[in-house]
Amino acid sequence: MATQSLRALARRARVPDWGESLVLEDVRGEVAITGIGETPVSGPSGRDPRTMALEAVAAAIADAGLRPEDIGGLMVSAGIRDQLRPEDFHAHFNTSQPLWFSTAGGAMIWAATCAHSAALAMRAGNARHIVNVFAVDWASRRAAGSGTPGDWHASEDMKARFELPFGWYPQPVYFATFARRYMHEYGLDSAQLAALPLTFRRHANRHPNAVMRDRELSLASYLARRPLADPLRVEDCCLISDGAAAWVMSPAEQAVDMPHPAVLVEGVGHGRVQGAPYISQQPVITATPQTFAAPWAFAMADTEVTEIDVIAVYDCFSSTALMQIEDMGFCRKGEGGDFIQNDRLFYQRPRRLGGIPCNTHGGLLSHSYLLGISHVVELVKQLRGTAVNQVESARIAAYAGFTADEGSTLVLRRGER
Repeated sequence: MATQSLRALARRARVPDWGESLVLEDVRGEVAITGIGETPVSGPSGRDPRTMALEAVAAAIADAGLRPEDIGGLMVSAGIRDQLRPEDFHAHFNTSQPLWFSTAGGAMIWAATCAHSAALAMRAGNARHIVNVFAVDWASRRAAGSGTPGDWHASEDMKARFELPFGWYPQPVYFATFARRYMHEYGLDSAQLAALPLTFRRHANRHPNAVMRDRELSLASYLARRPLADPLRVEDCCLISDGAAAWVMSPAEQAVDMPHPAVLVEGVGHGRVQGAPYISQQPVITATPQTFAAPWAFAMADTEVTEIDVIAVYDCFSSTALMQIEDMGFCRKGEGGDFIQNDRLFYQRPRRLGGIPCNTHGGLLSHSYLLGISHVVELVKQLRGTAVNQVESARIAAYAGFTADEGSTLVLRRGER
């Protein structure tokens, strides 16, 4: 589908004036995820991010049936300290091939858009097999008092001058503001919102690698918890974790000869809202940038939202996940509280039973806080048919990435053998 046609379709889908869809070239079916790798995830562990990243990369390369010398590209996140570099890769694997390197990868929104960047790099002949990797040791850093996820916000000059002095910091306060406004406008109550953390915890309780695998959660215990930042309770807020994950992207035509069923990249969308990066200045706080990312991704994939079998949504906070589910088009704005009830997000309620299984590994709330890279790994497992909480007949999946001012959508499809 030509980029001009994508633009027309996406604009017809939604045309609000408080953000924009970034123009992306059509890369449908050009790239496949052919190998995945993970480390154990945990609280404070003392593990080094680059060591964890290399462990995940080695596992992903082996899973793809490749050797380290077959890798021609490396993608990581910009702005996150101690991410893997080409020299680390070569030193660890004793390799010397040229490595196309990009900091437009890793996690968050880039866990989706890295596939688009990789496709363009493959088109240009810069690389054939490209690894995307992300590692974080924020649990260890927070325990040692040497770093928190809020550090960037506290050090950014405008935020430090105009937000922090008024107490608008850190992230739970930001998103409690948004959640309260949403409740005011649409009538959502805490018992309805609880469906998200409760469902994701149930998934984590069944997952051997989830941080919260041994900690059950009931509605009564959730409601009895005093709010951390009203209306959000601690269970509505993401974990802080140590861990790493990676995957290998390969040309789709080669994927058919590799060990696992190909997971094809069908669509990628990228949206941005006004006021970035100052979320206090955003004109709409009851919706997310998925409003602008999802229509583009679905248009590129030539897929309707009703065809999606399983989703993984960036759940830094439960209310953010709820808004993104709405903004992707699974229900109308303001109807999310009712939509997520009755186990609709649970892995045992597939689309034929009216569900849309979500965050089947436990998500950021209960699996680990690897900023979304584990979400995509989980979707690959779902489409391979190897997930712990396997969704019935999963064929098409979607990931929703988020950074408050930007959003991304990745549509994946199981290829034919």
